[in-house]
Amino acid sequence: MKREVKLASIIALLLSALVGRAQERNDTTTIERSPILVDSVPVDTVVSAPRKLGVVRRTVRGFDRLNDDYIEQQHYVCTVMLQATHSYDNYSLSSAGDDRQKVTFSPDSKLKVGPYVGWKWFFAGYTFELGNIGFGNLKQQFDLSIYSSQIGLDIFYRRTGNDYKLRNAHFGSDVDTKLLEGVSFDGLKAGITGFNIYYIFNHGRFSYPAAFAQSTIQKISCGTWMAGIGYTRNSIDLDYDRLQQLIDEKLGQQTVQLDSGLMFNSVKYYDFSLSAGYGYNWVFAKNCLFGVCMQAALAHKRSSGIVTAAEDMNFSFRNINIDGIGRFGLVYNNMKWYAGASVILHTYNYRKSRFSTNNTFGSLNIYAGYNFLLKKKYRKQE
Repeated sequence: MKREVKLASIIALLLSALVGRAQERNDTTTIERSPILVDSVPVDTVVSAPRKLGVVRRTVRGFDRLNDDYIEQQHYVCTVMLQATHSYDNYSLSSAGDDRQKVTFSPDSKLKVGPYVGWKWFFAGYTFELGNIGFGNLKQQFDLSIYSSQIGLDIFYRRTGNDYKLRNAHFGSDVDTKLLEGVSFDGLKAGITGFNIYYIFNHGRFSYPAAFAQSTIQKISCGTWMAGIGYTRNSIDLDYDRLQQLIDEKLGQQTVQLDSGLMFNSVKYYDFSLSAGYGYNWVFAKNCLFGVCMQAALAHKRSSGIVTAAEDMNFSFRNINIDGIGRFGLVYNNMKWYAGASVILHTYNYRKSRFSTNNTFGSLNIYAGYNFLLKKKYRKQE
């Protein structure tokens, strides 16, 4: 995680520096030449020519070009925010066959709180679970976002505890599994690390940060198409012996043996994706916005795991599936103060002939924040 945070911070500082340089407008270089003799008469010539910009500077210069009729740019450099989060995590594991076995785990939702700070494009925070302060089973979540009007970058890191519950189980149509529902299970640990980077096509009129980063204000309703790429590393550690003991204990004489597809100690999933979607910002009152964004991702999956079944001690599978990301935001922002709520949902699917899993996670965020340190060009206005 330290490497990811350090890399993201370096990227943020580099982009900020480039943008600062790119804000210079109509730079010219004056070239003085020696007098030119025309029929023995000296003629002084002064030539003004545009300075040539590098590819990077020309690209970055356009990142924050906005249509002022649609979007009001941020007046402040820094922000602080306090956020409360209710998280949702759900893991479904399935074996193969007509009567395939399936188990679904999720923890009880608990309140997380934490501070966030922002500086220009850099916005990061850390949340912790209140109920676990002082205990060893801390759940951790780290999010870092870098936004411009054209491009967004999200980096995320999540580590769950071992307080899952078995929400649903299917071991065949003739097996009653109601006694397993809601039973605590401490044999599952999961984590996810990754990033998404996306390009916003109608960036001059549509502000993605207005709905999800509170760094601009959308003045007129507008929508846009967007596209991006992403990478995700998802890990699951399962104590299948503990799961078998739990099944035996609760089902008694109806107990069943776990299929080989569910008999693994750990699995890691690597996800490379291309995504596309549409977002819309609805301005329903002054300084009030409701934003929605839906993206579907065509993802190439690679995974590795350790399976204890004698016929297949090791396995790996590669496939292509469709994943999804949904974002919904409601915000009030008068530029100095802002408050609102957002819902973010991710779903990842991994399917093969003998094993499949679905990981769905998301969060409901409620926040309030304050912007400060006016930019130079706005100081005279206040």
